[in-house]
Amino acid sequence: MNKNNNKIISRNNIRAKLSPNLLQFCADVISVSLSYMLLYYIRFISGWFETAPYIEISQVILTGSVFVVYWLMILGLAGMYKNWYIRSPFDELYTVFKVAFFGSFFLIFIIFLDEGQIDTRGLFMIFLAVFGVVVSTGRYIARKTHTALRKRGLYVIPAMIVGSPLKVRELHSSIIKATNWGYKTVSVSLKCDSSKQYEEEKKYYENMGVECLLMSDSLEKTMDDLRPSEVLISLESDDHGILLDVVSKCAERNIGVKIIPDLYDYFTGRVRTLHLYGIPLIEVNTQLLKTWQEALKKVLDVVFSALVLILGSPVWLLLAIIVKLDSPGPVFYKQERVGKNGRLFMMFKYRSMKQDAEKGGPRWTSVNDTRVTKFGKFLRSSHLDEVPQFLNVLIGEMSLVGPRPERPVFVDKFSEMIPYYKRRLVVRPGITGWWQVKYTTYVESKEEIENRLKDDFFYIENMSLKLDIEIIVRTVFLVLKGHGQT
Repeated sequence: MNKNNNKIISRNNIRAKLSPNLLQFCADVISVSLSYMLLYYIRFISGWFETAPYIEISQVILTGSVFVVYWLMILGLAGMYKNWYIRSPFDELYTVFKVAFFGSFFLIFIIFLDEGQIDTRGLFMIFLAVFGVVVSTGRYIARKTHTALRKRGLYVIPAMIVGSPLKVRELHSSIIKATNWGYKTVSVSLKCDSSKQYEEEKKYYENMGVECLLMSDSLEKTMDDLRPSEVLISLESDDHGILLDVVSKCAERNIGVKIIPDLYDYFTGRVRTLHLYGIPLIEVNTQLLKTWQEALKKVLDVVFSALVLILGSPVWLLLAIIVKLDSPGPVFYKQERVGKNGRLFMMFKYRSMKQDAEKGGPRWTSVNDTRVTKFGKFLRSSHLDEVPQFLNVLIGEMSLVGPRPERPVFVDKFSEMIPYYKRRLVVRPGITGWWQVKYTTYVESKEEIENRLKDDFFYIENMSLKLDIEIIVRTVFLVLKGHGQT
């Protein structure tokens, strides 16, 4: 195992240095710089357009630097720095020209405001053509370069295959033949019908230097030891329970997942189909929002939270004074919660319970809970006890909208009850969420947890700014109605 680990670590180090993202970025820096020089020549030297009598070299360098940074930001927000294994060359070409169109339109608009009389239509077409062709060419060269690196074995993607023996063998054989993809099978996890079948398969794979395990063995330990970058799943159509379990384990470890498409009906996730060695696979996409949407959601979180805390500060100060006068204990209650990807953080609230509320151990709040203080009932019914969580949003530990942040003890407990429970941790928890605006009970039961998960998964798989705004509006109405649990 140690020998294998050293090999995998070495491959992962090489992979980090020669990643597609890095090559894409380097190609774009060169291509955008080259396109700027070509556009500068056309605009100021070719004589096609009127020019200023003299432009200082410092101004040219400054403008060029801004030009390069501008386009790299636009390309990044358009999601162009993702692995191209799930994007065809045609899709990449189409996206580059789409980005070039909108980006050039904005630049030409600025030039028109500055220079007025210039032929902006002709300049726009030149901008679009030059930038699109040069950047597309650079990305094509980067793609071909990386294909050559994979063929030479300089870029390796450690992969683990999970499934039934026959399907796993087929996929493993395809990986061996297609060196241009860069996959290297480091482990297989099989669902065998008998111990005899497993022994035969184990002997076959061990002769090839591949670790072979039964699916009933610890998948988590294998993933942690070998650290595969991808898990390829090839199961029978009725094994959706196993599928959900494997996918949830991969999500916790940020491991990419591809599955055979006959399982599509049994997995509720955002996926896209691609062909690998002629075999159609489904890519489980871990990016739930586009890059620009994610950035806009973060801006919305910060701006909205800052406005709430600043504009409402006199009210929040008054609430703090009343909490202090109402019962002995601190004004704020802080508690460890589980955030995105299992990271722990301290969540803040106005204290709404007695100081020794959990002397008997952690438990959920119940209807008419005797631990709640007099003023705490008002805080909880109005949800005002959660106002300090806007600090968590500003820090970046929470979002305005997302699944409810849960305590570590309950996350562990519910994960044992429901194997795929931790999938809700792929996004930042929220002050409010789809479940929070729909709930009717606080009863701690498996049925209630599953119902909450349905709402959490609905939000995760349908994340959008539109949905976030809808949830925020619904929350405002619920606050006004006094919807909270007392």
